[in-house]
Amino acid sequence: MAKAQTILRPHAEKAYAKELKALKKNDKQPKPAGWQLSPQAVVTYLLGGTLEDGTEIEPKYFGQRRLIEVAVATLVTDRALLLVGIPGTAKTWVSEHLAAAISGDSTLLVQGTAGMNEEALRYGWNYARLLAKGPSKEAMVPSPIMKGMTNGQLVRIEELTRIPSDVQDALITILSEKSLPVPELNTEVQAVRGFNLIATANDRDKGVNELSSALRRRFNTVVMPLPASLEEEVKIVETRVLQTQNQLEVPAAKLPSEEVRRLVTIFRELRSGKTEDGRVKIKSPSSTLSTAEAISVINNGQALATHFGNGNLQAEDLAASLTGAIIKDNKQDAPLWEEYLETVVRQRKDWKDLYEACRSLL
Repeated sequence: MAKAQTILRPHAEKAYAKELKALKKNDKQPKPAGWQLSPQAVVTYLLGGTLEDGTEIEPKYFGQRRLIEVAVATLVTDRALLLVGIPGTAKTWVSEHLAAAISGDSTLLVQGTAGMNEEALRYGWNYARLLAKGPSKEAMVPSPIMKGMTNGQLVRIEELTRIPSDVQDALITILSEKSLPVPELNTEVQAVRGFNLIATANDRDKGVNELSSALRRRFNTVVMPLPASLEEEVKIVETRVLQTQNQLEVPAAKLPSEEVRRLVTIFRELRSGKTEDGRVKIKSPSSTLSTAEAISVINNGQALATHFGNGNLQAEDLAASLTGAIIKDNKQDAPLWEEYLETVVRQRKDWKDLYEACRSLL
């Protein structure tokens, strides 16, 4: 008998199906056409809360409530939403959960790449049918955007600025006219209520293509900031690491908050170019050192501690992944990291174990 397979990463609407069902049951506010939940319920789903029947909704995003309210309010209108921020500011996470809460489906996704062509945004063709019968609806292969327009659902476009500029502009007609021309069939697809776009973009990575002013005007832009405080970032890292461990069923020991705090402190100081107390200036490396990167370092450290250590996350378990996260360009970043270890980490008496573990890898 075949063993039942476990999905590595369920889509948001599957992973949080119970919460979405409870929200829908308790939701007494008016819903826009095509929406599964009211705008107020969508915000509750993203930020967490307690429903009238006592159901606890887990926070998906830790940050300013107003940002999420602005994002949801944008999607109520016919304006598309653009989430902008450096890598690791939860742009993709927020867009997925917005789509899950509003449309009940987060799978209509276009992943932006440098080699993308217009077919990925518009439609393609089944060439066997095209050659056999010529252009027809049966021969057409709809893109996620065409499906979203037809069914009245949200569509996500990841890494919009990685898409070549001439391909980006294929979105202008879709966003302006809410229609997609199909000249081969002398027809068009018109969007039904509930359709909209959520795009994500950053301007820090290599290979970025600027958005034309004509396209940018058709989006409402929400800038996703890094966590405002050390405590907030520590909480995010701890929460997401625990979620990952539960999904992967990793038999890890309880996560030590002190190790998370030290890691997040290092990331924040290297990002800002100064120590938390502001007394020492620091040179920043080329890496972004985002919250997502911190989560990855902790996850790797937990795996090392569980399978190759004593089960408890310690400095030597963090050191290898930490060094790899910081040193992306060996010639440029290695001297900066060594200088930070000597001028900052070494001077902190209770960080001696972390200093020695990191130093041994240089």
